[in-house]
Amino acid sequence: MLTPSVLIFDQDAHSGSSLRELLATWGYHPIVAGDIPAALKAVDELKPALFLDGGSADDSALVRQIREQNVDLSVVPFEKPVDPFKLRVQIDRALELNLAKQENERLRRELQDRGIFGELVGNSESIRKIYTMIEQVAPSSASVLITGESGTGKELVARTIHKMSPRRDRPFVAINCSAIPESLMESELFGHEKGSFTGAASRRQGCFELADTGTLLLDEIGEMPALLQAKLLRVIEERAVRRLGSRKEIEVDVRLLAATNRHPQQAVTEGTLRSDLLYRLNVFSIHLPSLGERKDDLPLLAQHLVKQLAEKHGRPARFLSPSALQALQFHAWPGNVRELRNVIERAVIICSGEQIERHHFAPYPIEQRERLRSEDTLTVPVGTPLEEVERQMIMRTLQKTKNNKTRAAELLGISLKTLHNKLNLYRERGLMHEE
Repeated sequence: MLTPSVLIFDQDAHSGSSLRELLATWGYHPIVAGDIPAALKAVDELKPALFLDGGSADDSALVRQIREQNVDLSVVPFEKPVDPFKLRVQIDRALELNLAKQENERLRRELQDRGIFGELVGNSESIRKIYTMIEQVAPSSASVLITGESGTGKELVARTIHKMSPRRDRPFVAINCSAIPESLMESELFGHEKGSFTGAASRRQGCFELADTGTLLLDEIGEMPALLQAKLLRVIEERAVRRLGSRKEIEVDVRLLAATNRHPQQAVTEGTLRSDLLYRLNVFSIHLPSLGERKDDLPLLAQHLVKQLAEKHGRPARFLSPSALQALQFHAWPGNVRELRNVIERAVIICSGEQIERHHFAPYPIEQRERLRSEDTLTVPVGTPLEEVERQMIMRTLQKTKNNKTRAAELLGISLKTLHNKLNLYRERGLMHEE
């Protein structure tokens, strides 16, 4: 990694020299400019990563000119006498934000060129909305609740949020609350001291300590025992953990992400998720659509998986035949992207050539495609009034999209307003029953 260059603007030669020596000991490449022309020249020719402003107000003509030359250059004002600890925190934070901005821009270009956003793949409207939400929340330290069916990619979203945040070079730790026995979960989360319980042969750090200064994902948060939810809430509020068997509080700086395949409000109603914990975690929420709700992404996603998995296993497969892709599109995918990945991985392994054919999916039940095709098809008797055909098509499409009216309108090629008008008409005529 290149050493970040920092341009120091200080009209006091002695002060500027001292700052240059200080920043050099911190591992930066300092450049000092003692007047405005020198500062503008350095910005233009040396392209510094940061502008450290010690001689002008934030709204000065110099700062305005610098931002005109390099709109992305971060400007950090500092006060005299310099507080070294405070200054280093300011510089580190500004450079971390710069790296996050650069990563965001790289991902945005990759999405535009290839339909790939970090580890996520897709170009449909629903998935692009997810990308926008990730971009909005990633630079902050806010907690995020990620919901969606199993296999939709909740952990991938969490990893992308981490990768696009200022914590991207710090630890990312994920723990699945449904996969750990209740008796061990507290130790996994908060750690333990030697001898704190039978089998505790040595001291162990918990997930919060391991994720310190980074990001912690609590997957399937609704499966966490109620007692532990109360302790988790205390850790979130106090920003400190206490290992099992210890009286010492350990401060932690962790960005918390949570995921669940259940409706969070329903989990609260059923008593499996504390409402106060939900409020703490649900500062920002992202809901992932099922693969069935974004079938437009399937060709791009399937091709991406073929390339990725062929490289992983050293196989010759490169693409899917039209009939193989058609078979995938007719399948319902109850297991979502995870199920699709498993099917394609098997096909990649057994395929001896470059092209994956439909028969490479056997014995996986893709042969159900004929039944699935009929479920996606509307059959009406000849002579059915066009108005009734239209009504049946609208109702079947709403059923397919699980009553997602925006998506249904897109599939039908009509505006959302037109769809609402037609549904209101059906209600008035008694042709539609509310669930």
